[in-house]
Amino acid sequence: MTEYESRPGDSTRSVHAGRPPARAHEPALPGPVFAAHFHLPGDVTGPYTYGRDENPTWTRLEEAISALESPGTPAETLAFSSGMGAISSVLFSQVRSGDTVVLPSDCYQATRSLQGRLEDYGVSVRLAPTAGDAQLKALEGARLLWIETPSNPGLDVCDIRRLADAAHAAGALVAVDNTLATPLGQRPLDLGADFSVASGTKALSGHGDLLLGYVTTRRAELAAGVRMWRKTVGAIPGPMEAWLAHRSLSTLALRVDRQAANALELAAALLRRPEVTDVRHPGLADDPAHSVATAQMTRFGSVVSFTLPDKEHAERFLSELLLTTEATSFGSVTSTAERRARWGGDAVPEGFIRFSVGVEDAADIVRDVTQALDAAAR
Repeated sequence: MTEYESRPGDSTRSVHAGRPPARAHEPALPGPVFAAHFHLPGDVTGPYTYGRDENPTWTRLEEAISALESPGTPAETLAFSSGMGAISSVLFSQVRSGDTVVLPSDCYQATRSLQGRLEDYGVSVRLAPTAGDAQLKALEGARLLWIETPSNPGLDVCDIRRLADAAHAAGALVAVDNTLATPLGQRPLDLGADFSVASGTKALSGHGDLLLGYVTTRRAELAAGVRMWRKTVGAIPGPMEAWLAHRSLSTLALRVDRQAANALELAAALLRRPEVTDVRHPGLADDPAHSVATAQMTRFGSVVSFTLPDKEHAERFLSELLLTTEATSFGSVTSTAERRARWGGDAVPEGFIRFSVGVEDAADIVRDVTQALDAAAR
């Protein structure tokens, strides 16, 4: 293998990952395979037998994600119908009644909502915040540590390597939700995690038009458990969604670079506003998470969070935005924002805004936010 072939850059890997070798008169990325069953004479052998088990379109996407999450080291990726399908698969395939799971108290609210279901099955759940590596104190006797860094929506960051080493010493598996960072911003498996899990709905696919999730691991026995869970609960992606996500990977590096740069410009503009408090983005030099983020992240993501004085002020601000859509989720090419407290479940002030920065021109994003803030203050 040549040096070029062994050390491609992020954008090169994103464009070519999971694509077949070029063949005359065939597309660079074959179209989606729509099949509930496959021709299967004789004994049952793979690779494709039934549509709930495997699909060639999934395979190409899964190979592509593995190449991004674990470049140079073999790994297995399993694609799911949503990020929560992926998250649930790890938790419920790896723990049993009597086990203990450590969750971040400030993680994505749907992840945290699994606490009740786990406890119904006899699993103990301990909660600790992301900041300050506080989960270290909850590891004794745990079966699995769940990390979310940067956290959603608060954007706190923890030291993955430190937590993973401590968890393994305590006999626990480690899963990291890598949704906000993406595999081009952070590689949890290189930092000691057993699983890297993400919602592909967000920045990975990046266009706000599909639901998808995935789990990547370097351990075959862990992959087998997740694969069996996916098969038995049927949390499988549609071939069209898988194909669209794979197609979108070609622009992943371009998108996350532009979004991260735009996010920093917006954050800097927000810091100049007297009515705006608690501006957070891991890329800001004075952000509480910056030093840890810099040590383990190469890109700092598209999300900026900040707080306006109260609910009414935040609602006025959102209603005055012209370029930015009021919507949940994040990572799309279009800028979106929402008052996160409207959902309940997150320990954030009523005026807390989660802003997902798109790929529009930074000056236009800042201008839109500035005029909306001006209007909301009147």
